[in-house]
Amino acid sequence: MGKRLITQRRGKGTPRYRSPSHRFKGRVKYPPNDNEEISGQVVELIHDPGRTAPLTKILLENFKEIKNIAPEGIKEGDWITLGGKEETNRGDIKRLGDISEGTMVYNIESRPGDGGKLVRSAGSTAYVVSHDKKTGKTYIRLPSKRITEVNSNSRSTIGRVAGRGRKGKPMAHAGQVFHAKKTRNKIYPIVRGVAMNSVDHPHGGSHSNVGKSTTVSRNAPPGRKAGHIAAKRTGRKKK
Repeated sequence: MGKRLITQRRGKGTPRYRSPSHRFKGRVKYPPNDNEEISGQVVELIHDPGRTAPLTKILLENFKEIKNIAPEGIKEGDWITLGGKEETNRGDIKRLGDISEGTMVYNIESRPGDGGKLVRSAGSTAYVVSHDKKTGKTYIRLPSKRITEVNSNSRSTIGRVAGRGRKGKPMAHAGQVFHAKKTRNKIYPIVRGVAMNSVDHPHGGSHSNVGKSTTVSRNAPPGRKAGHIAAKRTGRKKK
């Protein structure tokens, strides 16, 4: 009888595989969308271990506090604007339809009111390409160079996400990668099944060419479900 696979141990949810969510700073969403212009001041820059980018704590004129992903170059004491159709500055939160073409934006709502879903990682940015007023759509260019259409009433933040140089410093040794992964509950290093002993994985042991036997039944018990589960076909597709 073999040992339990990593997926089995992970599924049970022991502390080793549980995400340290008590250290995270919570969800980041835009406030309800009424499109009334209101200003706010950045009172604190926050490091969030659960994200690649820092956060800003913003105190609005109505004395409500919100959190947003920090734009590049912002500092404590800066003022930002929510809503309105006036000139846009770095960190302002506005509807895509009110933003001029060619402007850098991030933390974009995929549909109005969802709080921001697209382009949120450190150093990333998208560009407003054009507006179609007839259909109420705005075309944006994502970091992947793909152009997609979003509702013009969806909101976004002006600028580029802070933390662009996060990957500039190389990982000198494996211990740094291990701790970086552990902060977000990522397993490192990942070992191939064929490199294990037969007691640790169904693909392990001294046999070679395991690729011919990677398909397993959908009804296989936990611990034997490794590889392609109920695959219709495997291997290279012949022309």
